Amino acid sequence: MQRNEEPNAIVVCRDLAKVYKSGALEVPALNGVDLRIEAGEFSVLVGPSGSGKTTLLNMIAGLDRPTSGSVWVDGQDLGALGKGELADLRLRKIGFVFQAYNLIPVFSASENVELILSLQHVDAAEGRRRSLEALKSVGLEGLADRRPQSLSGGQQQRVAIARALVAGPSIVLADEPTANLDSKTAEELVALMKRLNAESNVTFLIGTHDARVTAHAKRQITLVDGKITSDEALAGSA
Repeated sequence: MQRNEEPNAIVVCRDLAKVYKSGALEVPALNGVDLRIEAGEFSVLVGPSGSGKTTLLNMIAGLDRPTSGSVWVDGQDLGALGKGELADLRLRKIGFVFQAYNLIPVFSASENVELILSLQHVDAAEGRRRSLEALKSVGLEGLADRRPQSLSGGQQQRVAIARALVAGPSIVLADEPTANLDSKTAEELVALMKRLNAESNVTFLIGTHDARVTAHAKRQITLVDGKITSDEALAGSA
């Protein structure tokens, strides 16, 4: 399998373009994006609605194919992978945190976290142990057996973060993770992600409109009309 010549980068996008078609209409979503994300970064993608943030995250996740250009994740060219290989890469290398939490309502918090481990064929007892450890790391010790409907929005998003991290991914992709949360809960959640980033060196790339998220970032990548218009280092929080 072809390997990336930039082995220290978790993500490399080269001249990435995506055009969606609706009949005869063509809608460009990404236009010549070049991006490199290093291991351990805590970075944000910002820009107005329709700027291409979600599309870029989907490309990096292998959930959508580019019209042209290339995406490499942890040394692998996504364009060279089949559907099964992409699914396996997502399972083992990429964690996801969504605006809508995407928890399974009939599963408990621990079962939601364990699901990804069961897909990796981890032994059930080991999966339970690791899920409880992950829930403890996000401040949900003692709530493992609760179902999502009995948890607050912030607690559900913490379950989603535990699920994203439990399998030891190379990168966590988050799309507007604080959008449905009140200010206090959002601040706590961002501080949690920053702490986990510092403690575990897991890379975070977060698409957001939320200044509370940006305030914690070390790098801000701005997209406008499918192009990166600025890419700047930030002081970030201590």
